[in-house]
Amino acid sequence: MAEALAEFARSEFPISQPAQPRVAVLVPCFNEEAAVATVIADFRKALPSAEIYVYDNNSTDRTVAVAREADAIVRSERRQGKGHVVRRMFADVDADIYLLVDGDATYDASSAPKMIEALKSEHLDMVVGLRVDQAEAAWRPGHRTGNWLLTGFLASMFGRAFKDILSGYRVFSRRFVKSFPVLSDGFEIETELSVHALELSLPTAEIETPYFARPEGSVSKLNTWRDGFRILGTIIKLYRSEKPLRFFTAIAMFLALVSIGLAIPVFVTFLEQGVVPRLPTAVLSMGLMIMAMLSLSSGLVLDTVTRGRREMKLLAYLAQHPFEKG
Repeated sequence: MAEALAEFARSEFPISQPAQPRVAVLVPCFNEEAAVATVIADFRKALPSAEIYVYDNNSTDRTVAVAREADAIVRSERRQGKGHVVRRMFADVDADIYLLVDGDATYDASSAPKMIEALKSEHLDMVVGLRVDQAEAAWRPGHRTGNWLLTGFLASMFGRAFKDILSGYRVFSRRFVKSFPVLSDGFEIETELSVHALELSLPTAEIETPYFARPEGSVSKLNTWRDGFRILGTIIKLYRSEKPLRFFTAIAMFLALVSIGLAIPVFVTFLEQGVVPRLPTAVLSMGLMIMAMLSLSSGLVLDTVTRGRREMKLLAYLAQHPFEKG
C-alpha cells in the first residue's frame, strides 16, 4: 500500500530537476580562418550543452564562412578592436555563465569544465585561465615582459593581483558580465576586466591551463611595441582614475620640491642682501607651488568622485540576481 501511494505521488507530483546553467562560449575573431573551426569543435566537445557565439570583427578572410560551416552562432561587430567586440558580446548574449576565449586555438578547451565547476562550486564571479606555455613559440618575450610589468603594477595598486593579467581565457558569472562597464577599445580589455574585479573585491580564482602555439596559418594580431605602449597608457590611466589622490599627490609633491629648490637660493640672497635679484625665479617658484596646491586639491575632489563611482558599480553588480547552483 505504501509503495503504491509513493508511486502515485511521484507520478502526480514529479520532483523538479534543478535547472542546468545556460553556458555561452564567446569567441571574438579577426582573420582566424585557420583556427576558428578547431576552437568551435574543441569547445563543443568539452561543453556539449553550451551555445557557441563567434563575433567577427571585420575579417578579410573566410572566418565567417568557416564559423558558420562549423555550426556556430555567427554575429559581427563593425567597430574595430577587441574591446568593442566584448562590449557587444556582453550586451547581446543572455546566459548564466559566460566563457570568453580567443579564436586562435591557443587555449585548452578541456580545461573549460574545470573552470566552470570552480565558478559554480565556489560561487565566484571570474575564473582566469593561468597560461602554462607548452611551446617556446606560444608566448613571445615582449608579451611575457609586458604581462609581468602590468601584473606588478596592479599588485602595487590594489595590494593583490592575478598572476596572468592578460589571459584571454576567462569564465564569468552573469552578475559580472551584466554589471561590467566596458570602456576599452582594444586589447586593453583583459586589463579592464581584471581591474573591475579587483576594484570591487569580487570573488575570483585562477586555474592553470595549457597554452599552445598558434596553428600554422594563424598570425598574432598583437604588436609588441604598439600594444606595449597602449598597455603603458592603460597603466597610467588606471592609476589616475582608480587612485586619483595618490596620482595627484605625487605630482603635487614633485612640483612642491622643485618650487622649494628654486626658492631656497632666492630666500638666502634676500636674507643676506635684502633684495630679490632673481625675480623671474621667484615668480616661477611661486607658480609651481600654486600648481602643487591645485594638484593636491584635484586629487582630493576626484578621490570623492571615484568612491561614488565605485559604489555605483557595486550597486549595479548587486542588482543582478546570482545564479543559484541546483
